[in-house]
Amino acid sequence: MMDEFASESDSDYTSYWRDWFISSRGNEYFCEIDEDYLTDRFNLTGLNTEVQYYQYALDLITDVFDLDCDDEMRETIEKSARHLYGLIHARYIVTTRGLAKMLDKYKKADFGKCPRVFCCSHPLLPMGQTDTPNQKPVKLYCVRCEDVYNPKSSRHAAIDGAYFGTSFHNIMFQVYPALVPPKSSERYIPRVYGFKVHASAALIRWQNTQRAEMLRRLRKLEVESGFKDDVAEDDLDEEDDEDEIDIEALENEGLGGDAMHVVG
Repeated sequence: MMDEFASESDSDYTSYWRDWFISSRGNEYFCEIDEDYLTDRFNLTGLNTEVQYYQYALDLITDVFDLDCDDEMRETIEKSARHLYGLIHARYIVTTRGLAKMLDKYKKADFGKCPRVFCCSHPLLPMGQTDTPNQKPVKLYCVRCEDVYNPKSSRHAAIDGAYFGTSFHNIMFQVYPALVPPKSSERYIPRVYGFKVHASAALIRWQNTQRAEMLRRLRKLEVESGFKDDVAEDDLDEEDDEDEIDIEALENEGLGGDAMHVVG
């Protein structure tokens, strides 16, 4: 990022920081914070204890930075400015003005689209899993399937989730309820040769897998499993690999209905 500044004059460096930050690759999730919000110290309460060189960083964000310092010091202040902007951003986007700006980006799908097939490319919203900085990266929330996804870009995946917070995406749909789409009733239904896979068969496969894994862990610890029908190590491997169809179940049940048991 500092390399991009190197090609600009000092006046550009100090006069257009927010424009540069918003337009930089990897910062597409952020909206521009109004200067009135940045200059109201009430909105910044408590942030001075969380950011190194807080005042210099704020001066840089608000375009009044005039400290004559070396490149190393300037880079440190620049890093603090980016962090400070992110923390302020989390507060700003839950205001009326901030929500409106993020709504515009949401409608344009600037944050990406849901990868789930049955969501039909529904737009996503950035969200944090914690409000504490430097804990977890940003995730993307789909209101249609109510699930959370990782950003596709590694640049976006490196953004701190605290810069969006845990409440923003929920507040957005509280303030704009018309944005909430009808929930998708479509679900993928597993089938084998056109027949639905019986739910109990899937459960049995999962239970067998968990049991085999437990037996392996117990044997590594040299602990007796306590299972009546204990199996050998080779049998455990076979249980993981086999995915056979019970032919008898096919003949007795599958041909007479639209569901069959699949055992494994």
